Amino acid sequence: MKFGETFMEYLHGNEERFLEKCSHVEYKRLKKVLKSCSKTCGSKRGSCPSAGQEEDGNGTLIRDFCQCETCPLCDQMFFSELMKEASEIAGCFSSRVRHILHLHIATGMQRYFSPLRRCFTNDEETMVQKGKMLIEYVTMNAIAMRKILKKYDKVHSSVNGRKFKSKMRAEHMEILQSPWLIELGAFYMNSNEPHDSMKLEYDLNCAICLDLVFNPYALSCGHLFCKLCACSAAAVMIFEGPKAANPAATCPVCREAGVYGDAVHMLELDLFLKKRCKEYWKERHVAERSEMVKQSKEYWDSQTRYMVGY
Repeated sequence: MKFGETFMEYLHGNEERFLEKCSHVEYKRLKKVLKSCSKTCGSKRGSCPSAGQEEDGNGTLIRDFCQCETCPLCDQMFFSELMKEASEIAGCFSSRVRHILHLHIATGMQRYFSPLRRCFTNDEETMVQKGKMLIEYVTMNAIAMRKILKKYDKVHSSVNGRKFKSKMRAEHMEILQSPWLIELGAFYMNSNEPHDSMKLEYDLNCAICLDLVFNPYALSCGHLFCKLCACSAAAVMIFEGPKAANPAATCPVCREAGVYGDAVHMLELDLFLKKRCKEYWKERHVAERSEMVKQSKEYWDSQTRYMVGY
């Protein structure tokens, strides 16, 4: 079965009601745009002033290559539509994941009402099912986007599709790189409900201490750090948290500024690591607490000296 048929079958499958208000990649319509565009580009390629040929290492001709940077039809419809869809998919996914995790990790007064609510409703099973559907939703749309961009490059003999993917990554619309997907995967693994095997590969090492992340935070650029390391990089106290960082503070990896204000505290991932790496988690917890007490003492000592005047 071709992917287009598989994707349409998925959209009209059992999850149709769940996905009713969610955006998705208009794969079939965008494919039609490329089909009509291929006729236009095909007739123009022979007269393209920047046309060339691509050869392999042995000098064998692989294909004709057109380096035209623009395509009138695609500039108006294809990329603008795909960017809009990517933005809507990322927004829908993150908002739904936040809602699920907000119900799962209760804080404040909700912590006392949650056990009572679970006596009357099977919230855990429902949330796990919704989490599974969201993972499938984001995976199917990511595949659809990758395939349609690959088809664009094939039709136009260009690399603009790959450039568009890089642009999405730079604007934090690459859904498979979203920290919320890591949180959702951790939630799925933390659940007590029986679940199917699911493979999500992510690097969970902190880029600063080079160890497995502890009490992790994901900056808005998508990079993952221990809370202690992120605070150290942003020149703030641990008890203040990464969000207290100066807006001009940059990510230690990509050097993007203003990424600390919307940092995501990865509570589900922390819970997952606490269960799977108990001794390591305890060791890191003691070390972070010790450092936080030390910083707090130094901070209040300095405040006292300032107020007293010596």
